[in-house]
Amino acid sequence: MDSNSPTPPTGNPPDFDTLLPEFRRLCETIARLRGPGGCPWDQQQTMKSIKPYTLEETYELLEAIDSDNNVAICEELGDVLLQVVLDAQIAADEQRFDLSDVVRVLTDKMIRRHPHVFGNAELKTSEDVKQHWQTAKMQEKPERSSRLDGIPAALPELARAARITGRAASAGYDFPDRNMLFAKLKEELQELGEELFSDGRIPEVPAQVDSERVPDTPLLNSEAKDRAESELGDVLFVLANIARRWGINPEEALRRSNAKFSRRFQAIERAMELQGKPMDHATLIEMENAYQAAKRAGI
Repeated sequence: MDSNSPTPPTGNPPDFDTLLPEFRRLCETIARLRGPGGCPWDQQQTMKSIKPYTLEETYELLEAIDSDNNVAICEELGDVLLQVVLDAQIAADEQRFDLSDVVRVLTDKMIRRHPHVFGNAELKTSEDVKQHWQTAKMQEKPERSSRLDGIPAALPELARAARITGRAASAGYDFPDRNMLFAKLKEELQELGEELFSDGRIPEVPAQVDSERVPDTPLLNSEAKDRAESELGDVLFVLANIARRWGINPEEALRRSNAKFSRRFQAIERAMELQGKPMDHATLIEMENAYQAAKRAGI
């Protein structure tokens, strides 16, 4: 079976005779690290201090999933689980809550928000489930006065834009035809061009490397820069909305493009090294040829 094709779920839980002793050993290990005679580093941590590690481990898990390497995925899932267990142990040490509370609250929420599985509700499509999930969240959190409340401020902004437009769409505020978004994108690009170019027109310049380099001219006027930044933000916002309407994760898409460009640029560096030519002495055409060769090689 293609590794990219989803495997039909079995619905079988793990073997608890194997899982429970291993999970207990993990929890006891973390507790000992935090306890008297444990590790000074672990003892000093707070939930706020380990936030950067939680984010880092999440991104490392994404990279492992992209690699399709089961050993790496297993290890990185463990590192993410470590963050959960360590956070819960810190909370227990501070007499706030413990891991049992975390698991109970999560399980209760999953049962409550899937009444079509654990109750008598009829939710026939994935869209029905998503709509119910959002409605349930609003009912469970009456302190939230807006559908946009609860979207994490720490989310990367492309992902946040997709979440914002999704929440608005759940209330019916969305273009009736997703293809209309491309007209909106053209509109926003035109408005960006009006801020970047004196005549308001975006020049039609072919994307090629065998031409004379034209130096960049930065926007020196702070007001002009602010307006251009606002318009560029509108372009990115529409792109995130396009991604959402086609079921694409914009943050994941950009992450993959960053990784792809990095691989191909490193291929350029290797090619220039094999030619005995420092990068700053290579021509743009030579670098582009190496880039295209890497692309043809599937790098």
